[in-house]
Amino acid sequence: MQTRCRTLTGPVSAAVGGAAVLLVLHVRDPHVSGSYGYCPFRLLTGWWCPGCGGLRAVHDLTDGQLVAALGENALALPALLVAAVVWVRHVRAIWRDDQTPIRAPSTDLVLAVSALCVAFAVFRNTPWGQWLAPS
Repeated sequence: MQTRCRTLTGPVSAAVGGAAVLLVLHVRDPHVSGSYGYCPFRLLTGWWCPGCGGLRAVHDLTDGQLVAALGENALALPALLVAAVVWVRHVRAIWRDDQTPIRAPSTDLVLAVSALCVAFAVFRNTPWGQWLAPS
């Protein structure tokens, strides 16, 4: 039992760190221009990167504004959900003393997610995808 609790130190630390980030994003509004700095990709290219609007989306989620969050960055909510599911599965595997480690994502999955992010970035910078650009 003591080993199991010691093994949970990492996931619990990650959860506490994530909660701290959520608290900071809830208290300090990223909608204020420059409150967290500026996106270097946006400054260099003038394009929205796949992450642009992500802080504002998380802030909106902490306020319970799901539609506003999706309007800021449509990829932020699915990314947060995937991170939460992976965290829960990891903790459950530790708690059950599962000897099967959680595997790293396959190369195909990494390439597919990367292609999705690139396509999202390109599309949100076209006239047809401006509705995906942060406000």
